[in-house]
Amino acid sequence: MECMAGLWIAGGVLGAAGIMVAVILYLQNRRTYRVIDQMLDEVLNREEITQSDIREGRLSALAAKARRVQEMLELEVSHAEKEKEQVKSLISNMSHQLKTPLANLMMYEEILDTGDAGAKEQKRFLKKMRVQSEKIDWILQSLFKMMKLEQNVISFEAEACSVRETLLDALNTVYEKAEKKGIAVRMEPFEDQRLWHNRRWTAEVFANLLENAVKYTKPGGEIVISCREFEMYAQIRIRDNGIGIRREEMTEIFQRFYRGKDAENVEGSGIGLYLSKMILEKEKGYLNVESEYGKGSCFSVFLLREP
Repeated sequence: MECMAGLWIAGGVLGAAGIMVAVILYLQNRRTYRVIDQMLDEVLNREEITQSDIREGRLSALAAKARRVQEMLELEVSHAEKEKEQVKSLISNMSHQLKTPLANLMMYEEILDTGDAGAKEQKRFLKKMRVQSEKIDWILQSLFKMMKLEQNVISFEAEACSVRETLLDALNTVYEKAEKKGIAVRMEPFEDQRLWHNRRWTAEVFANLLENAVKYTKPGGEIVISCREFEMYAQIRIRDNGIGIRREEMTEIFQRFYRGKDAENVEGSGIGLYLSKMILEKEKGYLNVESEYGKGSCFSVFLLREP
């Protein structure tokens, strides 16, 4: 009997101990659940996680991971907000850039629609419409290129090729404009070099710089192209005797959509220099400028020499 009583007592103690263990585990699980639930709420509400990293190994490890998740989410949110602002800025600038040529097109269309214009006038307005259409197309193409370069959608291959041929490609696009304005474009003699660049894209860089030189140089002015060799790079200089750039604007002219005080009445979009800088960076080259206000500017393109 005593043996049986002992067994009953031992069984009771073990049962009580089991119940106590179960209760403790239940309470611990409830507490763990509450801590996890609190941390998730703090992550979702973008609040600081209050769980200490020092107490209780598993919970502290969980808190550390929750903080890492929170930091990653904050980073993604920050990137998304930045992209949203960039899109808003881009749409705003596109609207501003396209407003004038679109308004001109509508005005010319209304004049032609009245039927009052003679054959000579019709021809003149059709030519004006074509110019405005080309301007709209150029702005849109430049914007699309800029967006693709910014987002690394475009990948183009650079190779060692003739810099003289690339310069001639660019000159062909602006020569007529310079001639109409009475501006002399002169290329100083230099030995042709095979420099590291993409011919089509780099020709666009040179064309942008030459077009700017033509726009900001008075009739009868001069644009001079020259080339100098250095150990790693070759420097292609495009120098004009135009209006120059104000000292306070020198660091801003390469920003997207920036237009200087003296450019307000000159046709342009504020994209060319920004786009040129991005293209050259893709080729491991770079662009800089020297200028004296009222006397002219000199833009220098640096391209890697063939190894």
